[in-house]
Amino acid sequence: MVTRIAIEGERQDSPAGRAVAAGSRPASPGRAGAPSLKILGALLRVHQWVKNAFVAAPLFFTPGHLSWQAVLYVIAGISCFCAVSSAIYVLNDFIDREADRLHPEKRHRPLAAGTLRAETAAATGLLLAVTGLLGGLVLSPPFAAVLALYLLTNVAYCLWLKNVSIVDIIFIAIGFVLRVQAGALLIAVKPSVWILVCTGLLALFLAIAKRRDDIVKVLDASHRRSINGYNKPFLDSALTIVLGALVVSYTIYTTDEAVMQRLGSDHLYLTVPFVLAGILRYLQITLVEHRSGSPTRIALTDRFLSLTVLGWIGLFGVLMYL
Repeated sequence: MVTRIAIEGERQDSPAGRAVAAGSRPASPGRAGAPSLKILGALLRVHQWVKNAFVAAPLFFTPGHLSWQAVLYVIAGISCFCAVSSAIYVLNDFIDREADRLHPEKRHRPLAAGTLRAETAAATGLLLAVTGLLGGLVLSPPFAAVLALYLLTNVAYCLWLKNVSIVDIIFIAIGFVLRVQAGALLIAVKPSVWILVCTGLLALFLAIAKRRDDIVKVLDASHRRSINGYNKPFLDSALTIVLGALVVSYTIYTTDEAVMQRLGSDHLYLTVPFVLAGILRYLQITLVEHRSGSPTRIALTDRFLSLTVLGWIGLFGVLMYL
């Protein structure tokens, strides 16, 4: 037995033995060296920046304010939101890194996987938050105020609100509404109440679908405490209610006399089929294919959904600008 122990000890001390031993246990936070661009991109969730395109919605729906200066302002505003939103993602991953290690997909995130030092992530997040807020202040103080409100509400979400069922999905929707409101302040226009309502309902629909995906994957409160307040029948009923309100609100928006006069077209209702097609496709992804866990990735990769969005943007643009 002594001989066997000695042999095993020699194996573990050898380079191969150390490699096997290292590979058999998960990486611990703080071991990683200098982060690569790929790791930083995953930390900042660069693919999620597409959500900040909602900042451009007020300019798109206000043809009279379209100019190169306005476009540049909006691009700069989107950049500020990208910086601040990435800072929030860093904070969220820092707080959830232990729970994320139990998730089938989130365990690959840099902080959960241990491929990035927590100190490096914290410094990066702080730098992004400060840069985004200062940039917003240079662009427009009112815009910066909404951006700061967006940051504060999301910090509250990361620290507490995401653990309260119903409240968590409502605050996700509020984040999208704040993006639209900030974009409106950036170009000094008043957004239509219908744009704010439709944006909030659309974001709420996506958040509910995401929670349903958590339930389908049999995730429990160890991943997110708010899951205890949800089940499939409740979420399916919520989807029905929110989608009904969204379709009705958008239809009213496209047939409202004041809206048609302001946008210079009596045929905005022609865009409704694209909205219906997109909603039905996402509902199919949620209820039939059971893969609504990442709305951003779906929007970027699903061909049918991409075509409906592009068709809606193209037709709306033709009706307003031609």
